[in-house]
Amino acid sequence: MPGRPFASRRTVLRGAAVAPVAGLGLAACSPGGGARAASTTPTAPVDLGAESEVSEGGAHLHLDHNVVVSRSADGTLKAFSTVCTHGGCPISELEGTTLSCACHGSRFDARTGEVLRSPATVALIELPVRAENGRVIAGPRA
Repeated sequence: MPGRPFASRRTVLRGAAVAPVAGLGLAACSPGGGARAASTTPTAPVDLGAESEVSEGGAHLHLDHNVVVSRSADGTLKAFSTVCTHGGCPISELEGTTLSCACHGSRFDARTGEVLRSPATVALIELPVRAENGRVIAGPRA
């Protein structure tokens, strides 16, 4: 077909060599899948332990349920999913009131769920939470 250039053998081989590497880069930053992907947050109310574990102005991370609970200065409880909104990885590090995701380095405020450091751009998902008989209950219908 005249007027339509053909790819050289070198161009085709170069493209074949680059495609798998590009795919790995995309997979590394895609949500879900893979060994490090987090299980879901509670689908029903869960008992997260004694209310006294959450100090005023502090936060408590519950790795087994992918939930962080914080208490404001006025005593109000807040809970957030600790599944990173960037890559779907479980957040397993809490220092003070800062949550850090080991997968790509995103950081979140455990009191507000807001992003403190990218690559995440979306805040953590807030969960219903209440105190009942000295226990913290979080999740849907809590």
